[in-house]
Amino acid sequence: MNKDLLNKILITLGFILIYRVLAYVPVPGVDLTVVKEFFDSNSNNALGLVNMFSGNAVERLSIISLGIMPYITASIIMELLAATFPALGKMKKERDGMQKYMQIIRYATIVITFVQAIGVSMGLNSLTGAAGQSAIMIDMDTFVAVSTISMIAGTMMLMWIGEQITQKGIGNGISLIIFAGIVSAIPSAIGGTIDLVNNGQMNFLTVIAILVVILATVGAIIYVELGERRVPVSYSRKVIMQNQSKKIMNYIPIKVNLSGVIPVIFASAILMFPATILQGTQNETLMAISDYLNPNSYTFNFITFLFVVFFAYFYASITFNAKDISENLKKQGGFIPGISPGKGTQNLLNDVASRLTFWGSIYLGLIATLPWLIVKAMGVPFFFGGTAVLIVVQVAIDTMRKIEAQQYNDKYNTLSATGL
Repeated sequence: MNKDLLNKILITLGFILIYRVLAYVPVPGVDLTVVKEFFDSNSNNALGLVNMFSGNAVERLSIISLGIMPYITASIIMELLAATFPALGKMKKERDGMQKYMQIIRYATIVITFVQAIGVSMGLNSLTGAAGQSAIMIDMDTFVAVSTISMIAGTMMLMWIGEQITQKGIGNGISLIIFAGIVSAIPSAIGGTIDLVNNGQMNFLTVIAILVVILATVGAIIYVELGERRVPVSYSRKVIMQNQSKKIMNYIPIKVNLSGVIPVIFASAILMFPATILQGTQNETLMAISDYLNPNSYTFNFITFLFVVFFAYFYASITFNAKDISENLKKQGGFIPGISPGKGTQNLLNDVASRLTFWGSIYLGLIATLPWLIVKAMGVPFFFGGTAVLIVVQVAIDTMRKIEAQQYNDKYNTLSATGL
């Protein structure tokens, strides 16, 4: 393995280790026993889902309890605004403008974290343990101030870790943080399942059926993620002669799932935001809304499906630019056989991308919700959804692709330096 690649992998692992250490640093002034009792009895609702994405940091009331979701929520808002306002979209495309764009996202993250941290802190005020002891061990006003500052600092640290992984490590830092959080919860999930079997609360055949569902979900994700439509491309004889020493791609690859894992993460972030805020409310109307946002409800999964489909189309329209592809292809002397260069090529690529995005969005929506329906029909007493499996598998595939790309890049650099 190349030394540069090894260093990037070690940097990535080092930052992930820091992230896991932060998950064990609690907010000052909290009785963790009371919080643990509360989460043990609320593992099947929205808090259980938030806890899973944070790598069990929420049940420890860590300084990173809110996780990276405020940053993702801020990114969603900015993406929507950039698509709505041309000036903001232009700023995003420019080099100097991109720095301002990212700075706005960071400021928005602080605001969202501030609101969520206050909501969580106020909700803990009504939380009591089995013996009647309060979850807060210090003055309420002091606790709200300390916990809010702690959670903002924790989220900012996570945001910085994600950016450092993206710049200096391997893979997308934000996705890898979510990946690490989900994977870290797997051992405890396995242990809990074994306890349920030993206590007679779950049949061993049910466990096997769940494993079959998981393996089928993983297989379906891998199959679709590796699938692509290859639009054939031809080049003029002059271009071929000029590039005899280079390999010219004779097709345009268009993935079935153009948007990757982003729609699922965006949908989860949006649904988690109100669920986190409403969890500590005593208002009957707000409590009813909170019940509808329970991950074990049909309403939650139906809304998840709609959000995933929407964001799949939205993000695909951002990442796939048929106009740029057709213009670059024309400049390189390439063309699609039977299709006129320029506008004709653009229309064809848009048509292919639209049809693939339709099936890709349906696939994402079903993966995010169908495993939950199957497992619920089995009568499983805990929450299980395809969202976590989808994120883990997609991030793993994306990271492996980037490692392979880095290896190929190192080989080409070596050949160009030494010759054949």
